[in-house]
Amino acid sequence: MAEQKLRAVLVGCGTISEVWLKASAEIGGLEVVGFVDLNAENARQRAAEFGAKNGLVSTDLEAALRQTRPDIVFDCTLPSARAQVVQTALAHGCHVLTEKPMADSLETARQLVAAARQAGKLYAVMQNRRYDPNMRRVKAFLDSGRMGALTTLNSDYYMGVHFESFRRQQAHILLLDMAIHTFDAARFLIGANAVSAYCYEWNPAGSWYERDASALAIFEMSNGVVYTYRGSWCAEGLATTWESAWHAVGQRGSLKWDGAENIQAQVVARTDSMLSSFDDVPLAGETPRPFGMGHLENLREFIDCVRNGGQPLTRADDNIHSLAMVCAAIQSADSGQRVPVVA
Repeated sequence: MAEQKLRAVLVGCGTISEVWLKASAEIGGLEVVGFVDLNAENARQRAAEFGAKNGLVSTDLEAALRQTRPDIVFDCTLPSARAQVVQTALAHGCHVLTEKPMADSLETARQLVAAARQAGKLYAVMQNRRYDPNMRRVKAFLDSGRMGALTTLNSDYYMGVHFESFRRQQAHILLLDMAIHTFDAARFLIGANAVSAYCYEWNPAGSWYERDASALAIFEMSNGVVYTYRGSWCAEGLATTWESAWHAVGQRGSLKWDGAENIQAQVVARTDSMLSSFDDVPLAGETPRPFGMGHLENLREFIDCVRNGGQPLTRADDNIHSLAMVCAAIQSADSGQRVPVVA
């Protein structure tokens, strides 16, 4: 059976859009027919780079949608523009795949989820970490019960990232722009949503960011698991991967994953002395794939759901629980108090 031809418009032609467009080019029957950006030169450049000779270049999303009549809108804009882009796309009968975070506030996210439900259209978020093969391997092991029920999950994210963009000035930049990935991965691995959060945020001496770029957070999950996050965007040397470094503790064993190909696991063999003895569990990871492969798998699943029905793993009405963790962490950091996590 021939693939259903689909047309998409890309909104927001900044740096990350290149990854989306490279992934889109790998999907048969999908054509990007419009490039929209407030800076027309950005849109022209993307259209030229990806061979869309007949692709519409515009600074006006509403006009572009009327002219091209696409099936899908890819939203790569800033979070502050998310609501207008998504609502406009839904009003024109388009399915929407959006960059993370899905909104700049929980209230806005709730409104967008409701709008998509009313429109009867798919609305999902680019959470590419969920499609990493090593993340999937870790998830499968945790779910297997080999190390008993999960009790604790810790993640570390330390990188020194020198952005030349809005990120240098934005408040809560690590939590809002990057930790959303790690929080979503934690929900995926644990298989539960957060119910409470306590967070401390600060800007270390020597930081090149104007606002807080480091954070510590503790979440209690709905199944009783405790998840902790330690992160910084101004940590020079000994960097973790973009996917973070993970340590999972179960009732009868533990797992460590460096976020790349190194996965280690041990399970209890004997408990007849003061310290248990353990069996190593072979759990070799795959060589990390090129950046953008997770985007491709995320996009591929979304397109398949548009064509054949079903709901993508990163659908917005589920992903709002990851945004709720971010918002609760920010609220806790601002108040100094433990706060509930409510999506």
